Formats: sequence, structure tokens, C-alpha cells
Amino acid sequence: MQKKIINDPVYGFITIDHPLIFQIINHPWYQRLRRIHQMAMAQLVYPGAVHTRLHHSLGAYHLMRYALFELQQKGIEITDEEALGAKIAILLHDIGHGPYSHALEGVLLQNVHHEDLSLAFMEALNLQFEGKLDIAIAIFKDTYPKQFLHQLVSGQLDVDRMDYLTRDSFYSGVSEGTIAYDRILKMITVSQGNLMVEEKAIFSIEKFLVARRLMYWQVYLHKTVLVAEQMLQRIILRAKAINAQPASVNLAVIMALNKDSKIDEILDTFSLIDDFDVLTSIKNWMQHEDFVLSELSKRLINRQLLKIEFVNKIDLVAQTQKHKQSLQHKFDDTFIDYFVFEGTVKNTLYKTKDEKINILFKNGTVKDISQVDNALVHQHLATQEEKHYICYLK
Repeated sequence: MQKKIINDPVYGFITIDHPLIFQIINHPWYQRLRRIHQMAMAQLVYPGAVHTRLHHSLGAYHLMRYALFELQQKGIEITDEEALGAKIAILLHDIGHGPYSHALEGVLLQNVHHEDLSLAFMEALNLQFEGKLDIAIAIFKDTYPKQFLHQLVSGQLDVDRMDYLTRDSFYSGVSEGTIAYDRILKMITVSQGNLMVEEKAIFSIEKFLVARRLMYWQVYLHKTVLVAEQMLQRIILRAKAINAQPASVNLAVIMALNKDSKIDEILDTFSLIDDFDVLTSIKNWMQHEDFVLSELSKRLINRQLLKIEFVNKIDLVAQTQKHKQSLQHKFDDTFIDYFVFEGTVKNTLYKTKDEKINILFKNGTVKDISQVDNALVHQHLATQEEKHYICYLK
């Protein structure tokens, strides 16, 4: 086939270089990603953050092509079949995301992670494409012998993170998330079977880690985003609790499932729901006879959100009780938990217990980025940061 190109506002032209990739992109399951926002409710704070999971997966695919080319230029053996497998693995890594991505993960489908759904979709597609996704699935599952290919898909320095930081920064307008992805990809290499970065890229890696931390606190875990997503979750939970029917038949089926449902049996139905099913249902629920469901729905649609404050851990219980008591004259006790609740968010700059970012020095020695002399990222920064918050109706 002739190469196809897609015009992307972040990278310019993205090249579709294989007929199988073109077929996958045109599949209805993949096209569903057009209708799922990448950053869920972040658009309520950053109006430009309306890009989709399709944008992100295509961007990650583009960076994977870039990474594979650089590695091959350095003499790393990657066959055409392996390169195709890695590109398909990253293209489909988020295909299991449901409506509003992480915001409703585990809420619409109990105890089901999007990666489990992504794998189920990939295996179902593999049957449709007569086994042509075997290598992609092995890379995704980290069972393929060349581990560095999986590390490009999922690791401390994968192309998934490089794209979402670059893209989310671009669409939100938060410049602190900008990273030197092109320099990092120029400096990646493979040693002892693992993905590494050449010494010259140390500062770019540190910038990458710091940018990720800043994006989490400033964007992904922004307090207004947090309260909006918590309200969204409680709308769905309330609708389930009172058996309120959503606008979409397919969404109704998914909401009625229990935690023991088998993933492979729900793929066809799950593939038909997206952000619009949830949004239309919430708009309908604004008129519902149940006070909790209608009130939360109206507030979310009209951006009249609950108040949210970050508080010290020692004050959390007392503050929660104070706000609950202030509503007892107005609400039934069973309602109050929907309008006053607490939570904790966590962020880690660098997870040393997970796969590390290894730096390959000119003399052949290998050091973790946190062990490099005069490094910005030291071991103590691997400790988890926590913030405690309380949401309440004022």
C-alpha cells in the first residue's frame, strides 16, 4: 500500500507505514477512541484539553516509529516483524479505556483495569486478523524475549508517557509539561537486553521526570479536576444504586454487570459506549426524581461544583464531620455522603521500586538516574507525596 499520513498538531505528519496498521486504525473498536477524552474532566479547568485517546495513541505510535528507527541506526537488531509488533502494541495500548478514561475506571466495571480490557481487545482482534498480532500481544504482555520492546511500550521512560506529557501540555497550555522527547529518543540505546539512555541525555531525563511531577500536581490532580471527577463517579454510583436508567441501552447493560462478569463476553457491548453515552445520561438525570442524582448531575453539567480544600491529615476527620453536621438539618443522613466526602491523592517523582531509568556511560558503566553524581533526582525524591482533600456542599 501507499503510505498514509495524518496531520497532527503536535508532531506534524504521522506516517501510517503498513497495511495492517491502517486496517487496525480503521476498525470500529479503534475509531471509538475518537469519542473518549484523554484528560476526562480537565477541560473544566483547561478549556483546550479536549483531545482524545485516538490523538494520544497515534502520537505514541509516531514516537515508537522514531524510537525503533534510532535503535536500528545504532545497530540494535529489530526485525520488520518485531517493529510492526511494537508499533501495534503501542497503538492499541489504550484501546481498553472506557468513557472518561481513568475517571470512571473501576466504577462502570468493578475491579476491571483498562489494561485488562486492552489485552482482551487485542486478543479478539488477533482472531479477526488471523494471528497477525501475536508478536504485538507478546510485547504488550512482556513475554517477548527482547524486553526492551516492552519497555518502550510500558516503563519509566516509555513512549506512552512521552506522548501524553507532550500532548497534554500542548492542549492544556501548561508549558511546565514540555519535555525534550526528540533528544531523549535520539539518545536511547539497548545494553544487556534493556532499554537505556546515553550519558548525554541525563539533563533531558531529569527534565522529563520533573515535568511529569509538575503535570500531575498542576493538571491531572488539580483540585477542581479532582472534585469534578469525584462528582462524576458519584453520579454513576448513585444511578447504579437506585437503578436509574441511562440514555444508552449499551451503557445500561455495562452498568448492570457485576464484578464477576467475564471480560471477553462484554467486549462488543463495551466497544459501543463512550463519553457521549455518559454525558447524555447525566443531562437526562438532571430531571430525575431522585434528589441526589439530579442535584449532582445539574451541578456537573453547569460547572457548579462542590467546594474542595486540601487539608492536613490530622484535620481531615474533624473537618469532614464539621461539614456533615452543617448539612444534617437539610439532608437525610443517607444523602450526606454524596455531598461531603474526603480523599487522598498520591504522586511519586520517580518509582525506584519499579523499572529504573538506567544511564549508560561512555566507559560502559550503568547507573540508575537517581544514583548519578550531582543528579537532580535523588533517592529521597522517590518517596511518595500525598495530599488529603475534603469536598463539601457549601
